[in-house]
Amino acid sequence: MTTTAPPRPAGDAPSVGALPRLFRPLPRWVPYAVGAVALAVALLVRAVLGSGPVTTALVAGLVFLVVVPIVSRRIEGTRRAADRTVTTVVTAMFLATLVPLVSVLYTVLSRGVGRFDGDFFTLTMRNVIGEGGGAQHAIVGTLIITGLATVMSVPVGLLTAIYLVEYGRGRLARAVTFLVDVMTGIPSIVAGLFAYALFVLVVGPGVRFGIGGAVALSVLMTPVVVRASEEMLKLVPAELREASYALGVPKWRTILKVVLPVAAAGIGTGVTLAIARVIGETAPLLLIVGTTDSLNSDPLNGRMETLPIYTFYSFTQPGSRPEFSIDRAWTAALVLMVIVLLLNAVARLIARAFAPKGSR
Repeated sequence: MTTTAPPRPAGDAPSVGALPRLFRPLPRWVPYAVGAVALAVALLVRAVLGSGPVTTALVAGLVFLVVVPIVSRRIEGTRRAADRTVTTVVTAMFLATLVPLVSVLYTVLSRGVGRFDGDFFTLTMRNVIGEGGGAQHAIVGTLIITGLATVMSVPVGLLTAIYLVEYGRGRLARAVTFLVDVMTGIPSIVAGLFAYALFVLVVGPGVRFGIGGAVALSVLMTPVVVRASEEMLKLVPAELREASYALGVPKWRTILKVVLPVAAAGIGTGVTLAIARVIGETAPLLLIVGTTDSLNSDPLNGRMETLPIYTFYSFTQPGSRPEFSIDRAWTAALVLMVIVLLLNAVARLIARAFAPKGSR
């Protein structure tokens, strides 16, 4: 015996007119059309009020952010309109963030490429007044001081991170963590004052040499290395440690042969970024390293020049013919930016080279 379902009342039938509102997407050409309209309105406002490019961009963005949700609500519905609004705002904030970055990059490139030649990398400022000269002494000093800071910071920072992750328990570990957090936020001038006070006690007043700058940069760099290494060591699965312990491998050898190789990519990236963070510091080097116009490759004897100090004095004390000094300052800033970009590229290569390989 079969039964038939009662007929559905006419009022329960789905509304044909509601389906397009729920499922019809916004045509792809609509955002572009709204963007064109927003740009036209912004240009009209600029023509009437005589506003600048920044105001024009703000007006165009505001019109776009207001009109797109209204159109989307009419076609797609409330939920998709809200989603499209948030997506539009996030994209706008991303583009707004890119504006100063692109502006800085363009300004440094356009102003610094004029002296980006062989003389700039092979000559110093000894006996140079006005045109000519270079920054060989500043480049060499930057590499030496930053290299010494890296040699001092990486072992201390890495061993501290190993202690906090693998051994640290109780009050001592909490105290070390607290001190690392405090050191992460100290101003760079404080690190310079610390290095100066330390070497005044050892050598005497008026001390100026490269090793002091390396110590000051090491104070700033060590907590960054600790934090980066600590986070990478925490990401190593506990199963790897337990498997090594189950085979009878002692803890120190497990750390050396299992934990560190797995975390090597992240640790290398963190160290490279820490170097990029301190290589542009100026205030501590002004206090303890000083400045010079000649090449000095001995960090234990006499003043040394670095690219940040070279740029600072070229801008603040350009001399009788400032145009040449300012050109050299922009080129020094460009060289420093190139070094930082190369360090970031090295960090990516290290991460790719030491990343765990998946099974085939």
